[in-house]
Amino acid sequence: MRYEEKAKLTTARALVPVAILVASPVLLIAGAPVRRRYLRYVYRDEAPLILDKKQGRISVHWFVVTSPLLEWLCRPTESLARLTSRRG
Repeated sequence: MRYEEKAKLTTARALVPVAILVASPVLLIAGAPVRRRYLRYVYRDEAPLILDKKQGRISVHWFVVTSPLLEWLCRPTESLARLTSRRG
């Protein structure tokens, strides 16, 4: 999307939290591995930039990566994974 496409940006901002809420049961149970795999996919070597200021483009992935809702829903499994890795 281009920065100038205000309607698309507004739609993406509105639909990303809805999609995260729909996926919330999965994120509460297996959030840490899902989030890690998603971030690996977004930031892989051959992937396009999620925020390209030179070309004036922004990806929908930017809204997902910067979403505090996603981070909040993945926090329980991330803390559980850290707790089990210390003990084992």
